Amino acid sequence: MRLCFTTPPNPPSAEVREFSQSQRRSSLRQPPSPSPNPCLLLINPWIYDVAAYDFFARPLGLLYLAGLLEAHGFDVRLLDCLAAPYARPGPYGTGRYPKEVLPPPAALAGFPRRYGRYGISEASFHQALTQMPPPAAILVTSLMTYWYPGVAAAIRLAREHFPQTPVLLGGIYATLCPEHARRHSGADLVVAGPGEDAVLQHLASVPGISFSPWDSTDPEALPYPALHQAAGLGFIPLLTSRGCPFSCDYCASGLIAPRYQRRSPLAVVEELLHWQQRLNLTQVAFYDDALLVEAENHLLPVLEELARRGASFRFHTPNALHARFINRTVAHWLKRAHFVTLRLGVETAAPQAPRLDRKLAEDELEAALRYLHEAGFSHRDIGVYLLLGLPNQPDEEVAASIRRVRALGSTPILALYSPIPGTRLWPEALAASPYDLEHEPLYHNNSLFPCWPQFSWERYTRLKRLAQEG
Repeated sequence: MRLCFTTPPNPPSAEVREFSQSQRRSSLRQPPSPSPNPCLLLINPWIYDVAAYDFFARPLGLLYLAGLLEAHGFDVRLLDCLAAPYARPGPYGTGRYPKEVLPPPAALAGFPRRYGRYGISEASFHQALTQMPPPAAILVTSLMTYWYPGVAAAIRLAREHFPQTPVLLGGIYATLCPEHARRHSGADLVVAGPGEDAVLQHLASVPGISFSPWDSTDPEALPYPALHQAAGLGFIPLLTSRGCPFSCDYCASGLIAPRYQRRSPLAVVEELLHWQQRLNLTQVAFYDDALLVEAENHLLPVLEELARRGASFRFHTPNALHARFINRTVAHWLKRAHFVTLRLGVETAAPQAPRLDRKLAEDELEAALRYLHEAGFSHRDIGVYLLLGLPNQPDEEVAASIRRVRALGSTPILALYSPIPGTRLWPEALAASPYDLEHEPLYHNNSLFPCWPQFSWERYTRLKRLAQEG
């Protein structure tokens, strides 16, 4: 779903002392008053996979859409299929999803890992629907392309309760594989790409739905996400920018959000304080793809203003930070502001290895880690993501990256590559993979190592153990 933000700002220091825009937007921040407008059901589907862990994951796009619809007076009901008690709780509001083992789909038959459904039970799903009034429309989001069986299952079961209700599907899978989604999801309409305007336009055509126009050109018109509807929320999912100014060969950020836009630092501060007061939460997970770009005009004013107001949070960066933007000042503020889960996106750290990203030059990783260590971070605090499973990637390159990250005083974390349709690396992935990536999104699953000639537990385990040493 498209989110609307301001362009990158450079606010004068006096503006940091006052934030009058929040008053202008306050009417959109309040819970909706009773309205004759109909009920809308929003669904975050299950994960169907061989492995899944909740590492600061929430359906933020769907929650933003819920907030917008609530602000228009709709009776919004959120059904999050992943909002189940953890099978094993982790730190800071993370944890292992409960899993029900299921027969694998035919495409994954013979794969040596147990396939299953992660999240609430089907019985809980049915029970939740029986307690809802008939919705005028059902809006379903989607994430990984290879999780589409969970999307199809949620739509199929929702139709059992509300067979006449139109179903709209958006999100990542709908954007990257729109034709597959139209054939296999069961939705009446698939919304590909940025879509709040499209969703509202289609909702306006549903009998019984009417609402006042929304000015999508006004970057201050978008309400906060409906975090109050997110069950069991242990942290604040925060998005301060949309899209990414980089264009890495393996990444779909530019396909999902073609424009890079940023919110005002003061708007970010007001949102954090709003949710801390309303939900009593202090953990914050940034969802940005490029949080540190022009940090002196964006992130640092946020942290400075929070410090000025005496606000206390703990911050986490599961989507990773760009190492090249970490200088001595940035590292100081990351430590002072209590960044706890610190992740750097590097791809490969092997000397002279060909790079598929656009975000790191020679010696920039060394400089970033030196500044972080000077600021007081230990090697256990800093994780460096290294991609594993790229097309034609030699194991020695991965091993050299692991050893270099360890030598620089950080912790290597292997991130498994998933082929993504539409990216520049996609043709190379098609050529390298033994699977039919083009027609079956299940084969995009990074657990398959789809660009290896054949899956090898021994090969993966050897590299994983090397990353875990020390």
